[in-house]
Amino acid sequence: MKINRFEDCLAWQKAKDLSLSIYQSFKTSRDYSFKDQIQRAAISVMNNIAEGFERNTNKEFINFLFIAKGSCGEVRSMLILAKELNYISEAKFKNQFEKCTEVSKILSGLIKSL
Repeated sequence: MKINRFEDCLAWQKAKDLSLSIYQSFKTSRDYSFKDQIQRAAISVMNNIAEGFERNTNKEFINFLFIAKGSCGEVRSMLILAKELNYISEAKFKNQFEKCTEVSKILSGLIKSL
């Protein structure tokens, strides 16, 4: 199946869901630098998928997918810290960590397919 818009890409859809979840979890956080960093990293995942897709070359798309994958790792790393700082519950941590892992796996598969 050919994807004609980045909005139809499963990786982008899952990354958007992750971003919304991260925003919800940290919207009342008073650690503003932490909140800003984890939100920016989450947004970076979905935006790099979109930007790479819009470049219309597989080589550039793959490059942006690797950047998105890196940002996904950053979100996972920050989630571990958030849990250890008691910024989020164990349940919220597990849910978001799983979402992150899923996005990362989808990105890997997409990179291999290109």
